[in-house]
Amino acid sequence: MLSRTLLLTAAIPALIAYASPVSAAQLKTVASFTVLADVVKQVGGNHVTVTSLVKPDGDPHEFEPSPSDAKNLKAADVVFVSGLGLEGWMDRLISASGYKGTPVTVSQGIKTREMDEDGKTVTDPHVWNSPVNVKIWVENVETALAAADPADKDDFKANAQAYLKKLDDLNSFAHAKFDSIPEDRRKVLTSHDAFGYFGREYKITFLSPLGVSTETEASAGDVAKLIEQIKTEHVKTYFFENSNDPRLVKQVAKATGAQPGGELYVESLSKAKGPAPTYEKMFRYNIEQIAAAITKSS
Repeated sequence: MLSRTLLLTAAIPALIAYASPVSAAQLKTVASFTVLADVVKQVGGNHVTVTSLVKPDGDPHEFEPSPSDAKNLKAADVVFVSGLGLEGWMDRLISASGYKGTPVTVSQGIKTREMDEDGKTVTDPHVWNSPVNVKIWVENVETALAAADPADKDDFKANAQAYLKKLDDLNSFAHAKFDSIPEDRRKVLTSHDAFGYFGREYKITFLSPLGVSTETEASAGDVAKLIEQIKTEHVKTYFFENSNDPRLVKQVAKATGAQPGGELYVESLSKAKGPAPTYEKMFRYNIEQIAAAITKSS
């Protein structure tokens, strides 16, 4: 009996040596909106929990933070924002929450585009509508996560590299869809001016009654000019957006004869059971919708 006990005692260190190590606590991360939250999750993998402040189908321009958002922000190890003026509410939320850190601005390093907004030159914040730009997001997210959790930096790097490959595939898929369509046919009407980077990458003209932010209001004169432009340029397809009121774009479409092309996911992912629950699915879905509509109208 004694020898049996001694054998078991001797075996315990060996069992411990082969046991799976207890995983370190996950980094608590907060992202400003769902598109960015998904990218953070792709890079962070099992080492992070990600909370999106703006929820699925939500508008990041008109977001109104709640007390629970302030609580999540204060508890975060790392906070990610896109920047470039998208999250105009973030400074107020930081002050209200007591969060002491500095958010990571993932759009830093992207070649931005300028646009006119009510007579002023502003930077277009909708950088994620080109996967070429999201590659820079990925690099910035990886750097921030590795700094916060150096022990898992190799996993972050491997996740980032795998996701960069997916982004290259998305870009190739988009070019394959659009490059064969004559450029003078690549014109669509959308709710607001959020597809500038998409248009720049794939040479598509997007017209919209609203400017860079959904918080702006289109004047009667602006709408009249847009209607005239659509008629002149023979724009035949319109889309509304999952996070915006579609009434204005439908009004413009009715006046011009443009036909509906469906719904696009521009600034927000869909809920889990929708067609765009991840950035990869969102971008692929938008490509297929736009390409099908343009091809049909051509």
